Amino acid sequence: MRTPSRRAVLGAALAAAGTGILAACSDSMKGMEGMDHGGQAPAPAGFVRPNGPEVAAAEARRNPGAERKVALTATETTLDLGGRTVRSWAYGDALPGREVRATAGETLALTLANHLPQPTSLHWHGLALRNDMDGVPGVTQDPVRAGAAFDYRFALTRPGTYWLHPHSGVQQDRGLYAPLIVDDPKEPLAYDKEWVVVLDDWLDGVDGSTPEAVLSELSKGMGGHDMAGMGGHDMAGMGGHDMAGMGGHDAAGAAGPSRMLMGARSDLLGGDAGDVAYPFHLVNGRLATAPETFTAKPGDRVRIRLINAGGDTAYRVALGGHELTVTHTDGFPVEPAATQALLLGMGERYDVLVTVKDGVFPLTALAEGKGASALALLRTGGGAAPDASVRPAELDGRLVTAAQLTAAAGVRLPAKAPDRTVRLELTGGMAKADWAFDGRRYDPAQRHPVAAGERVRLEFRNSTEMWHPVHLHGHTFALVGAAGGGPRKDTAIVLPGTTLAVDFDADNPGLWMVHCHNVYHAETGMMTVLGYQA
Repeated sequence: MRTPSRRAVLGAALAAAGTGILAACSDSMKGMEGMDHGGQAPAPAGFVRPNGPEVAAAEARRNPGAERKVALTATETTLDLGGRTVRSWAYGDALPGREVRATAGETLALTLANHLPQPTSLHWHGLALRNDMDGVPGVTQDPVRAGAAFDYRFALTRPGTYWLHPHSGVQQDRGLYAPLIVDDPKEPLAYDKEWVVVLDDWLDGVDGSTPEAVLSELSKGMGGHDMAGMGGHDMAGMGGHDMAGMGGHDAAGAAGPSRMLMGARSDLLGGDAGDVAYPFHLVNGRLATAPETFTAKPGDRVRIRLINAGGDTAYRVALGGHELTVTHTDGFPVEPAATQALLLGMGERYDVLVTVKDGVFPLTALAEGKGASALALLRTGGGAAPDASVRPAELDGRLVTAAQLTAAAGVRLPAKAPDRTVRLELTGGMAKADWAFDGRRYDPAQRHPVAAGERVRLEFRNSTEMWHPVHLHGHTFALVGAAGGGPRKDTAIVLPGTTLAVDFDADNPGLWMVHCHNVYHAETGMMTVLGYQA
């Protein structure tokens, strides 16, 4: 793919964002200059390149199988949320996007056609895949320019519940997301039906709001600081994450109401619950006043795959009148654990099994600390459906957290002392919107080195007053200290004032993002890169 010229990128950024951030845009493009024909940012000497021979060798070891071909189109469209229509961006004309389904051992061959007015990308959340297919503009590929297409092709090695979304600006907080289910050809679980449940917080197209306008508002901080001068931090490095993808700071977006959230509190989240006041919360693209209904028969065993695709909201989820058995988190099996409720940070997934009773029952996703909820219905018999305000007692019942789960025997990380520890301090706050790691905003040229074959420990020390769901690309880690062998995850909540330690084996060479999965925290700087040494 051709690299866009500096002039073209700056022109697009200026038209989208206005003169107020021109200086930041100009410097930010430095991270993309000199990208090679394959679209990767130039790695400092001594690091594996995303399309290097080490990456190709790792892909060959995965023994790619038969192709599963999929076509996906990112486009502007009108979405019906259930009696409320909005203009947004989505994959096709559906929300969530059409489920992508394949089987472990196959090769996914997906063509993304970009019919949006901006560059975009596609990240495969939770997959250990070849690095040049990871979908991070300025790090692993060029952005897919407007009117162009990109072919993603990679082996699928692990079954599980995953999802896909852009890694360009705050595009994920539109309708650009879809579930990705990788089936197990030797599925060990027995169940009668499967229900994929995608949770989301929504503001795009509501009273003129756009995610880009919200980012612009939040980036000024509570003290009104502008984007170029927040806390003296250098903004130049942010452009490697595709500043062109931020281009929604337009008059229409700015005309929307303030979406800054103040005073949202949650004990489960350690205090401050979020930054953004969303007008709607959705289950599978539907408002609570017009919920999706899933049908089954009394006595059926239903597998529910829960995905939090939100931008700034944790969801506490329960199924009225039922107990849930947790079987997987982030695609990996755990020892079965009974619970009444689960808490999902942005990017997290849980699979549960439930034997359903006779009647109609609410699946409620409480927007934790925000005084709102999303709703879907499970119907196995007659009876009146509960209304949108229903709050199942199970929401306040027993709640299992990831730290209480144990990885299933077959996926436990073997005991081993870490060869290397990478310590990352989560810093910043809402006052200046200076979210970062170690007080340094995202710079795509920065690398935290690791070496192939190492056991790596990541220590996240949260010195902020807010919780953060941290996500590692291209790997799964084990929670350190969890009884019996910590669960395998790729996204985990770090509460304020705490330290979370996770271990992973460095077995997938390349340049891999680590970031907060609050889309607004990430875009204002809480991202960094792990780089495999050549």
